[in-house]
Amino acid sequence: MSNKKENQGVVDRVWSFFSSITLAVVVFSVISLTSIVGTIIEQGAEPERNIKLLSKFFGDASPTVFRILDSLGFTNMFHSWWFIALLFVFAANLIICSLDRLPRIWNIVKEPIKPLSIDLLNTMPIKREMVLKGKIDNAKGVMESALKRIGFKANIHLQDNGLQIYAEKGRHSRLGVYVTHFSIILILIGAVAGIFFGFNASLNLLEGTTSAVAYMRNGKEIPLGFEIGCNDFETSFYENSDTPKSYKSWLTILENGRPVKINGKEVTEIDVNSPLRYKGITFYQSSYGFSPTKDSLFKFSVTSNDGRKQDVQLKFGESFNIPGTNIMGKVADFSPALGIDEAGRMFTYAEMMNNPAVFVEFTENGKPKHNQWILKRYPQTWRVPDGMVEFKDLWGAQYTGLQVRKDPGVWIVYLGFLVMTVGLYAAFFMSHGRIWVTLKDEKGSTKVTIAASVNKNKAAFEQKIEKLLGGLHG
Repeated sequence: MSNKKENQGVVDRVWSFFSSITLAVVVFSVISLTSIVGTIIEQGAEPERNIKLLSKFFGDASPTVFRILDSLGFTNMFHSWWFIALLFVFAANLIICSLDRLPRIWNIVKEPIKPLSIDLLNTMPIKREMVLKGKIDNAKGVMESALKRIGFKANIHLQDNGLQIYAEKGRHSRLGVYVTHFSIILILIGAVAGIFFGFNASLNLLEGTTSAVAYMRNGKEIPLGFEIGCNDFETSFYENSDTPKSYKSWLTILENGRPVKINGKEVTEIDVNSPLRYKGITFYQSSYGFSPTKDSLFKFSVTSNDGRKQDVQLKFGESFNIPGTNIMGKVADFSPALGIDEAGRMFTYAEMMNNPAVFVEFTENGKPKHNQWILKRYPQTWRVPDGMVEFKDLWGAQYTGLQVRKDPGVWIVYLGFLVMTVGLYAAFFMSHGRIWVTLKDEKGSTKVTIAASVNKNKAAFEQKIEKLLGGLHG
């Protein structure tokens, strides 16, 4: 018997600990402070990047600071055991706090308003009195109409020498704080589901290639369950600038080697603000790069002086013909970013395709005729003596950098925020108001006694009572 009491004492102490408001404040503060650190420190990044960041604050001590933060799990904080433990403690605290206080509130919510004795009415925080001309029956109709105008539905109770009208509104608003607690639990469940069952990876796809996996920052492969291919990639720049205006990818999802239609299309165009979603995995356009191969194709639109036109594509070193002539063009050189120095010499100033240009050597009947740099972004360079040679692209040389995310808990999080909106609205903008009105005969007139209570926003509720009285005078 004593063991049972001892065990019960332990349970009570644990319950008391987790139902403490102080614990909620402490745990929430710790989560907030550590999240700030986890936001500053780039999660899962290469050590050099975070050391460079920390050097702005700690100087030469940044490698030591990084090692300390890394050992404490701050470089992958949102997957660390202690951060997840904090979330579980916070969730347990919310649940137990709610269970500890909910029964008393629930008894108030489930119990509808009833008529009260004079003694109890005298204890109400809001009281008003007035006298109406006429008998109780007339006053009863006036009072019911006045209550209806302020949103209350009247109930009638007959009593000695008169009657009592009582009404309430917003009874369930008392649950707003617990709805908010529930929404936080939903958000935490969604976050934990994303941590354990989702991933945040990346994938660099060269034009014309496919992949069935994405890669974590530590190099771990994440199977997608299908293939994704890059059909094409394009970057556009602001005029006379190397600042990218936009970059887009054209992607295809493949199942068993067959393209899958998404929104009725086999090829989906994505950009920074328009990702591709398939089977719970989202592909975001995040970066791009330049990585040419021997199979990369130069694409030209060639037009002769007499208007004959054809599109051609060829590899480096191969030749094309200007339609209707004996003129042949050969790709002899290429620069992803062609620049001209002060001495007029050509040079490559970047490794990305900021200003791609191709050097074409033209021959006629096998004899050299002329040569020319043709720049993709500058149409004035497309004109050659025998026609127009538009350099359209070097296909298969750029890769699209995709951020690949799967978060199965995201819809739970969205639901949590929706529920939170309802809970916060009920908690802050709604109140449980109760009104009791006693009508008694008094020398041919009716004495009206109003008693009322509200759980919050008393000033606003008293304005409603004054509006009620105004309706009676009217």
